[in-house]
Amino acid sequence: MEKSKQNLQSTEEIAQMFELDPRRIQQLAKEGILPAVSQRPYKFDLVPTIQAYIRYLRERANSRTAKIVGAETAEADKLRAEADLKQSKAKIAEMQLKELEGKMHRSEDVEAVTDDLVYTIRSMIMALPGRLAMDIVQVESASEASALIRSECYKILNELANYQYNDEVYRRRVREREGWGDASEDDDE
Repeated sequence: MEKSKQNLQSTEEIAQMFELDPRRIQQLAKEGILPAVSQRPYKFDLVPTIQAYIRYLRERANSRTAKIVGAETAEADKLRAEADLKQSKAKIAEMQLKELEGKMHRSEDVEAVTDDLVYTIRSMIMALPGRLAMDIVQVESASEASALIRSECYKILNELANYQYNDEVYRRRVREREGWGDASEDDDE
């Protein structure tokens, strides 16, 4: 009964409707894309064949769209990554400029300068007994010895109080780290 409702068409007729080569229609049937009612000779029921071909074309169009969208997404990601990289390089260059201008210092430079100051203080304190030994021996009382020691301690504290930030110390450290020559040599030339 179902056979009477079928509208069977040959490979050539289907090829003509779809504007394809008959071999392509046979290939689509072999791939299971077009439902063939019989194979020798190929016969196709018109309505299910048209529906199957439309479904096939829709899937191809969707997959192409997905590939294009995927390519656009990948391109957008690449552009975003390049922009991020350029922005990071600009930030690094800005920080290097601030460092060269003396507006910003690396932590290792601050640590080294601070260590130098601590070692200077330490050496001043360690030298105190040698500087005072002969003077202390010649004083007559403990209060005189105390006043003499206090006086020397005040000298050390005054030297520390007069300590000034020296941006040239940091510039010199930057030049040394970067392997640049002395800037004053360059200025003289």
